[in-house]
Amino acid sequence: MPDEPEVVVCLGSSCFARGNAQNLSALESYLQSRSLCNCVRIRGSLCQDECKQGPNLIVSGTHHHEVDATKLREILQHLNRGEQ
Repeated sequence: MPDEPEVVVCLGSSCFARGNAQNLSALESYLQSRSLCNCVRIRGSLCQDECKQGPNLIVSGTHHHEVDATKLREILQHLNRGEQ
């Protein structure tokens, strides 16, 4: 599906240790609980070269920095509505 939203999770050591381990788990649980697993593509990247602003996610081309649990919920709500 070419128009499906894509979430790129930085799996670099800094972002992963600063919260993307939990963000990835929460993202997967959110998509699964809403039957969105086949509608949203998730992939990892080793480093997005923005370590000081991490943890970082890219959602459909939009960069999100300092993603904590609250910010992730906001991002996911927009994703569920088809927004960036």
